[in-house]
Amino acid sequence: MADTGKAHQPDHLSVVTTATDGIHVLTVAGEIDHDTAPPLQQALDLSRLGSPPRVVLDMRQVTFMDSAGINLLVAAHHATTQAGGWLRLASAQDAVMRTLRIVELDTVINCYPTLRDALHR
Repeated sequence: MADTGKAHQPDHLSVVTTATDGIHVLTVAGEIDHDTAPPLQQALDLSRLGSPPRVVLDMRQVTFMDSAGINLLVAAHHATTQAGGWLRLASAQDAVMRTLRIVELDTVINCYPTLRDALHR
């Protein structure tokens, strides 16, 4: 196998923000790890989310999440809760949901099977 000389580039993470009924929906796609997390971290900045911050992360296109993603979600949960709002997770794929369950984050942050459920609960 030939070496192309290119360094490994982390998978891109995209975050698209929309709002519905005063709830910020962050549609996240890709892998959430140390190298790719900054766009999500920026999108979860409280100064961008209004008051009280009500946020749903649509995770149906997230294919992988490591401890950096877990730490980011924990920090975002604490920040939104302290500001009188909330953070909800929606549509996590099985592999990501398994990670959330292993670290018991699903007992701290409300996880919903669909975006619709997360928006209307």
